[in-house]
Amino acid sequence: MTIIKNMGRLCPTDTNGYILNDTSINKIQPEFFEVIKIVIEKYQKNLGADLHSIYIRGSVPRGLGIKGVSDLDTIAITNKNTIELDLKWVDKTERDLNEKFKCINGVEFSFFHIEEILETTTFSIIPFMIKTHSVCVLGEDLKVYLPNYRADRALGNHHLVNLKNQVEQAKKDLDGNMDMEDILDCCSWIMKIIVRAGLALVIEEENRYTRDLYPAYKIFSRYYPDKESMMKQALTCAINPVGNANEIIDILDKAGNWLISETEKWLEVYNPKKISNLEI
Repeated sequence: MTIIKNMGRLCPTDTNGYILNDTSINKIQPEFFEVIKIVIEKYQKNLGADLHSIYIRGSVPRGLGIKGVSDLDTIAITNKNTIELDLKWVDKTERDLNEKFKCINGVEFSFFHIEEILETTTFSIIPFMIKTHSVCVLGEDLKVYLPNYRADRALGNHHLVNLKNQVEQAKKDLDGNMDMEDILDCCSWIMKIIVRAGLALVIEEENRYTRDLYPAYKIFSRYYPDKESMMKQALTCAINPVGNANEIIDILDKAGNWLISETEKWLEVYNPKKISNLEI
């Protein structure tokens, strides 16, 4: 079991409040080099001329990767629309890499057409992740073409607008599920969403942002001290997933439903149709 530690940090910002990208190839720990090298090779082999660039996002390129715990999240930007790509190789490749490399908790391949990234006029999470949380490891780096982002209502809206559907989907997926691996994956996924949604509720008051779970939990708890134990349970389950589907559903019935109620109040005030935090 992984011990819950005071790890992670808030995103750095410039004097105008824009989130700075603190990733670097030089920050990646040596134990992740080999699997990253093979991931790049797999993208190149299977996409060929359709591949524009590759990014590593998340904790690993920020120097915060934890051996055996951190995921290796990757993004491929493609020159061709993704619906036209042959991606039958992805699932097997992910399984093979997950079995071979114990330094990571899982490898994720993802694909986005370059037009999706460059032609967005409203907040979109993948351009945001490329701009603020990713390092380019192959091809032309698109960061220079992307807008700057602040920790504001548009970013908070992203974490809250689909929360109810995400919680309901998790409960549906868990109900009667006997697949232990699937249960653990679902638990980690939905609990990360809950912790980050907690920060999103107070993002405008804080004017700060992080995807790291522990600092998100701490900030939320300052504003909602009576819900601290609830959020700590979600944090614990995100890092040490529970294998009992009914136990997870029970947590979602309590913490999830409360958070949904608070989210609906937030969304009534901050109409997402009026939200935009894009500035060039």
